[in-house]
Amino acid sequence: MVKKWMVDSARYIGNGLLAIGLGLLCGCTHPFDNHNNTPSENFEALWQIIDEKYCLFDDKQVDWDSVYAVYQPQFDTMQIAQFEDNYRMFDLMEEMLNTLEDGHVNLYSPFDVSVCSSWYEGYPANFDSKILTKYYLKDYRRAGGLNYCRIDGDSIGYVYYGSFSDSFSYMNWLMVLNYFIECKGIVLDVRNNGGGSMENAYQLAVPFFSKDTVVGYWQHKSGKGHDEFSEIEEMKLEDCKGNWMRPVVVLCNRHSYSAANFFVSIMRYADNCLILGGKSGGGGGMPMSYELPNGWLLRFSSVKMYDRDMQSIERGVRPHLLVNQHSDDKDDLIEEAISLINSAYK
Repeated sequence: MVKKWMVDSARYIGNGLLAIGLGLLCGCTHPFDNHNNTPSENFEALWQIIDEKYCLFDDKQVDWDSVYAVYQPQFDTMQIAQFEDNYRMFDLMEEMLNTLEDGHVNLYSPFDVSVCSSWYEGYPANFDSKILTKYYLKDYRRAGGLNYCRIDGDSIGYVYYGSFSDSFSYMNWLMVLNYFIECKGIVLDVRNNGGGSMENAYQLAVPFFSKDTVVGYWQHKSGKGHDEFSEIEEMKLEDCKGNWMRPVVVLCNRHSYSAANFFVSIMRYADNCLILGGKSGGGGGMPMSYELPNGWLLRFSSVKMYDRDMQSIERGVRPHLLVNQHSDDKDDLIEEAISLINSAYK
């Protein structure tokens, strides 16, 4: 009966990628010590770092040379005479960086942080926290960063994970699954999850795989040219024991970003899993940081990740079933997930 409902798919991440993410590529370096601390040379350093190190020009279809032509004259004539001029320089740099439409591209100064919002604007919210807490997460338990309870007459497990930056142990997760031992299935909700630790994404996914599985590929920038990358490497989900082989429905929306986007991507290859909701937010480039001559920190995507079909996940992952939120007194996505799980047993 359950087999009729299964998503028929092929089926984490290796130690090599984790080492890169936690070491070299997340470090802050000073590649342009020969630049002076002037507006024009800070601009030159910023533009050059992105030009040589950014990994997603193909995905973004941005002509970075044209961006230079538009913004360089504005910095060439800029003078930092007063403190307010720093705000003007920051705002102009933010405007330039946002042409990349990448939530992993940020500029950090002592007085502000640049933020790009264009990657999620115009998409349905597909999430209402008031409805969630009033009708579903009324009496819930906590295991690390995992909020969980039983719904639909205690017949279905529900887990809301709001940030992959909130840690949980593997024992936490196994205890949650044990709490659902009599349930027909699990609704695993990562809507409005802006990402965090890739290791947490790995740990959350492992119980739903019955065997070690290649779930995608990655490569990092290896040269100054826009097309200069390292060899493609596997991302493999390991230590899989199939702790949960009943149906699981993953809920996502456009605000499911970065590590949450990666989690959604790899769960497409899990046993008995269905992805439901809206297209995830993307953020498939693992970030690294460099410091500008004036001490401001520039973060940007430097490692490119693909799904198992070698498709970039930067622009987001489409769900198996597109469902939007319309009701004022129920969560349409959760209700659809409940219906799908129950139908597996008819």
